[in-house]
Amino acid sequence: MTHRIDTTIGSITLSDSLVSNLAGMATTECYGVAGMASQNLQDGLSAALGQRHLARGVRVQTLSEEDGLAITVNIIVGYGVNIAEVARNIREKVRYVVGHCTGIPVLRVDVHVRGVKVTHIHD
Repeated sequence: MTHRIDTTIGSITLSDSLVSNLAGMATTECYGVAGMASQNLQDGLSAALGQRHLARGVRVQTLSEEDGLAITVNIIVGYGVNIAEVARNIREKVRYVVGHCTGIPVLRVDVHVRGVKVTHIHD
């Protein structure tokens, strides 16, 4: 699906993949995020092959009745972080980055924690 923005000098068309990449970039920059979790088998296979896609684990929906976006991100957090704080930071950053870069309001950001990654074991 695409999103169209009409201006006085023309129109701009944005694809869902652009919005997904922006949301994925914003998510992976947040402290405590160890990675994106795949949503389906195909994403899992691309991760196993070493291909990195910022949009993996991101779903974008258009809320037509409110003329804005709902974004869902699936993440893996690092062991020992405050999960509620990580999710709050992701919601704020994704809402700001996508809204600022596209001009489309982000009405909702849902964060699904799919796993915990242990990075270091202390003796």
